[in-house]
Amino acid sequence: MPQNRKVPALLALVAAASLLAVAATVGQNPSTALSASTAQSPAPRGDVVRPVAELSDAFIAISEAVMPAIVRIESEYHAGAGAERALPPELREFFDRPGAGDVPRRSGGTGFIVRSDGYVLTNSHVVSGAGAVHVTLFDKRRFEATVIGLDPTTDVALLKLDATGLPVMRLGDSEALRVGEWVLAIGNPGFGGLSTLDFTVTSGIVSAKGRPLNILNTELEMAEDGPPSEYAIEDFIQTDAVINPGNSGGPLVNLNGEVVGINTAIASGTGFYQGYGFAIPVNLAQRVMDDLLEHGRVRRALLGVSIRDVGVEDADVYGLPAIAGVLVQDFSDGSPAERSGLRRHDVIVSVDGRPVERVGKLQRLIAQQRPGEAVAVGVVRYGEPHEFQVPLMEAPLSAPMLPRPQLTADTGAGLGMELRDLSDALARKHRFTRSGGVVIDEVEPGSAAARARLSEGARVVAIDRQQVSSAREAQALLDRASRGDVVSLLLASRDERTWIVNVRVP
Repeated sequence: MPQNRKVPALLALVAAASLLAVAATVGQNPSTALSASTAQSPAPRGDVVRPVAELSDAFIAISEAVMPAIVRIESEYHAGAGAERALPPELREFFDRPGAGDVPRRSGGTGFIVRSDGYVLTNSHVVSGAGAVHVTLFDKRRFEATVIGLDPTTDVALLKLDATGLPVMRLGDSEALRVGEWVLAIGNPGFGGLSTLDFTVTSGIVSAKGRPLNILNTELEMAEDGPPSEYAIEDFIQTDAVINPGNSGGPLVNLNGEVVGINTAIASGTGFYQGYGFAIPVNLAQRVMDDLLEHGRVRRALLGVSIRDVGVEDADVYGLPAIAGVLVQDFSDGSPAERSGLRRHDVIVSVDGRPVERVGKLQRLIAQQRPGEAVAVGVVRYGEPHEFQVPLMEAPLSAPMLPRPQLTADTGAGLGMELRDLSDALARKHRFTRSGGVVIDEVEPGSAAARARLSEGARVVAIDRQQVSSAREAQALLDRASRGDVVSLLLASRDERTWIVNVRVP
């Protein structure tokens, strides 16, 4: 997708037209004319607007029901932790990682809770390579998440929060999704300059199914380590529901309030929505989640064939009833498909009775099975239909290395700030009129202190309501705090104005 940062974003304003009843005033006296001109327009007929009102009520009910299960994700990247790996432009749009060098950077995305004991689904590219992942719930509670596992071949990741009794989202059936069906895209575009837009809902329809974008293949080809690009599965749901930076990893929801996809990418020349959004089918995401829960890695089922989509000429050569299917070109060593009877030039047209029109759908249908299971593969061999029972092998995928949290070494209980005695030199540096007390001398970008808007040059008056007069006293109080505790700081500016900041220890 071409990237042109100079192209301005176009904002389209849609105006709703109102029906006005205008009374003729010719030949009327002034009082009659005034009465006619100020008369109210007639109300629209109930039978005309009722379907629209019912759809609006459905959107409201769905939004209210599912929003508590939507989470905001913030990933912190440290130098050498994988944050510098190049990403395809389509995925890069969902990141906000300014700066360079050794300072931590942050990116953001969305996720949704799938189990009440704290399991969250999101995109792999939202958390891949992160040194720390923080999750904020709809009720504003904040957790440090554990990455259970991720699968770059499908762009799916599973996180775990240390919490119970959480609201969850129901997973639907993406196979049953139809083109033209209404859907809602829910997310949190809180990055890329849109930090005030928390937890947004947009509506649209399913524009298409089975879209290949070549973004996962590109990412895998650019990665120095990881699975081969041929194992990437690209069979996206396309929607015109608005998806913007930060929505990545959020749910695509049907009118039953069920997740049918995970919002993943946009096709855009500006980095913002231009009518094309794409989501991972939830059936595929659920298969990945089940593997990560059961095995800690993805066990990908495999036919063991080299394939491509058929074209017009292929349909003529192989006697196909329609220009649809997947042409078998070659086999891997020990291929179960070859052992089961498939041959080069066979055209695969179905798996377990479900039609196969393209490569992406065949890959997705096979990936939803378990290695060792058998599937019925329907083929056309020069005009003749055949069916073969094929036991599936396991793809040689290595589990991606999971991020290891990198704790900040500082004198602020891991908050990412350095406290010092306010000496004469520091008083001049931070423009205090007198020395004495404790000052925040440095704040690490991306740290808990930075997120709490603690700033360099603020004087620390008290910690947890206990007055402090030296950095040693302040450090002793901070050392009492454990991970997850909230520390209450009373701060003062150089003109003695005070304010309170409560910050959680990561």
